[in-house]
Amino acid sequence: MFNDTLELFLVVNGSFSTAIPLKKKGIAWWTDKNVKFRNPPGEGPLQERFKDTTKPVNWVKPVYLLDSDQDNNGFINEDFIVWMRTAALPTFRKLYRIIERKSDLHPTLPAGDYFLNIKYNYPVHSFDGRKRMILSTISWMGGKNPFLGIAYITTGSISFLLGVVLLVINHKYRNSSNTADITI
Repeated sequence: MFNDTLELFLVVNGSFSTAIPLKKKGIAWWTDKNVKFRNPPGEGPLQERFKDTTKPVNWVKPVYLLDSDQDNNGFINEDFIVWMRTAALPTFRKLYRIIERKSDLHPTLPAGDYFLNIKYNYPVHSFDGRKRMILSTISWMGGKNPFLGIAYITTGSISFLLGVVLLVINHKYRNSSNTADITI
């Protein structure tokens, strides 16, 4: 599981005085959080239910202590769920946090200098991996990646043109005599 910690600060007068709140709730898909992932059944605390498990090598905490919020611990931890969602390609992006917009009148991140503090816990050198932080804006139509929209428009245009061509061919070369009429 990706367990680096990223903190974003607005630099004001040369000091890192204003921390930008990064929201960690709501980063996992609803179906993953409420349907697919579940903690082991049973009564008692999570520590008791996970007693026969060990944490992976690079995890700082065991799975039942991933968050201070008890509703975000164990296998229903949203960071864990996001990380466990299989990526379609070898180069992928995973949502880490959300910067909430306060209002439509003020920018979410005002103009200025920012400082990113990274606590490195997840090593990637063994498999020649890389990590990047990308700040992106999303809307009701999704993110800034135009690939899916371009693919839909291209496929729709080709299908429409092919339909017109086949309609013209059908009208031009169709047999005009009706086979139901029998002449003797």
